[in-house]
Amino acid sequence: MSDAEVQDILLNSHTVAVVGLSPKPDRASHQVAQYLQEHGYRIIPVHPGAETILGERVYQRLEDIPEPVDIVDVFRKADDTPPVAESAVRMGAKCLWLQLGIENDVAEAIATAAGLIFVQNRCIKIEHANWIGGRVHGQG
Repeated sequence: MSDAEVQDILLNSHTVAVVGLSPKPDRASHQVAQYLQEHGYRIIPVHPGAETILGERVYQRLEDIPEPVDIVDVFRKADDTPPVAESAVRMGAKCLWLQLGIENDVAEAIATAAGLIFVQNRCIKIEHANWIGGRVHGQG
């Protein structure tokens, strides 16, 4: 995944489903989602045990989300990512993004075979800050 491809997906995406988004403000998933929200992205939390996070309705599974999703951003253990990849494919997401420290060849194979953009072991917040910076998403 080149830097230009990362920039392109960040600039041309509007909706991010965050799998494993914690309701706890001190968790990385919460901080990343809040950052994305503050930069103009629509965040859709996916978490089995919460009702609302960051003011958004929480869905238990990706398949429960009733609207199109551009990026599925994953905060789960690497071994848990292949089923998430299958769900991302079924729901028609454009990109499967595994956060910093998460890599899985099977998830990559599932996603890329279906034509999804695949990013792993990169933090979407760091990439956004590096490449898009202070510009509010959609206004740059």
